[in-house]
Amino acid sequence: MGGTIALILLGLLFVLVVTILAKTVRIVPQARAGVVERFGKYKQTLPAGLNIVVPFIDKVRYVIDLREQVVSFPPQPVITEDNLVVSIDTVIYFQVTDPVAATYEIANYIQAVEQLTMTTLRNIVGGMDLEQTLTSREEINSGLRGVLDEATGKWGIRVNRVEIKGIDPPPSIKDAMEKQMRADRDKRALILTAEGQRQSAILTAEGNKQSAILNAEGERESQILRAQAEREAQILRAQGEGQAIQTVFQAIHDGRPDQSLLAYQYLQMMPKIAEGDANKVWIVPSEIGKALEGLGSTMNDLRGIPQEVDGPRTRVDMGPGAVETREDSATARSANEAVQAAIAEAASAATTPGVRTADAPSVPTDPEPPTDAPPAG
Repeated sequence: MGGTIALILLGLLFVLVVTILAKTVRIVPQARAGVVERFGKYKQTLPAGLNIVVPFIDKVRYVIDLREQVVSFPPQPVITEDNLVVSIDTVIYFQVTDPVAATYEIANYIQAVEQLTMTTLRNIVGGMDLEQTLTSREEINSGLRGVLDEATGKWGIRVNRVEIKGIDPPPSIKDAMEKQMRADRDKRALILTAEGQRQSAILTAEGNKQSAILNAEGERESQILRAQAEREAQILRAQGEGQAIQTVFQAIHDGRPDQSLLAYQYLQMMPKIAEGDANKVWIVPSEIGKALEGLGSTMNDLRGIPQEVDGPRTRVDMGPGAVETREDSATARSANEAVQAAIAEAASAATTPGVRTADAPSVPTDPEPPTDAPPAG
């Protein structure tokens, strides 16, 4: 019986020791602070880690979170200066800096921050119209932070940031804003289209201008080149004709034409003089008789054309590229002049039908014999 009582007492003593140890040793987590009260009065603040308190006398009333906290408040209706009701969502970033003040200065600091945010927001937005409210979020955030930081300082709370999540105007205002935005975008699109067309027209005109200028310059250069080519061609043709005339002229000098050659040339020219249907009368040069007289005999001299030329002959200058000789004499030059005079006179008579010379009687051409006439016996 006595052993049983001893065991019970021993068990009670053990439970009492464990309870006292549990009440004496308190562990506070990291980034938290414990507020200790003794007989209902603030005694001390326990830091993070292992702490010793007086059991049954000291009591850890609150454990305050010292980390930065984020609280999102539901949308609240706010009236703007132009009497439009908008719904505004806010987010508060705050941190407890004084656990004692946050415990004893305010009953519920989260609710207090929420109500203070709503009242401050209505005060700030109430002095703005809808356009300013939608475009002045930074200004609203700065105003909220300043008021909240000043009001919550005595509560041991520091407001780090205040953000507005959204501003929702009434549905009718949304529809009007969408129409306005659509009209503004259509206007900008038309303006951009007009500017693009103007730039395209300007670039097209500049391109046509440059093309016309280049075409004119090309045509001018082409005409200049054609003119230069034509000039050079005419120069070359003139030079070629000159060299050909000089060659013929020199060949006449070198060949020493006699009366037989001149008579033969006269005979070859006579059919050409009689060519054409209108040539009924043609002129016989005065020298043709003497040329015909010397055709049978080359021993007689034609007037002005000697058979032999005494002395050296002098060649006519043929120009660049011609072979130069020094053979000619005054007698050869006089003979050449006579030949040229005879040829010129024959050509003049051939080109003027019906004209008679003083010393050459006109000889009519024989008409064609009739087809039924008997042949000559």
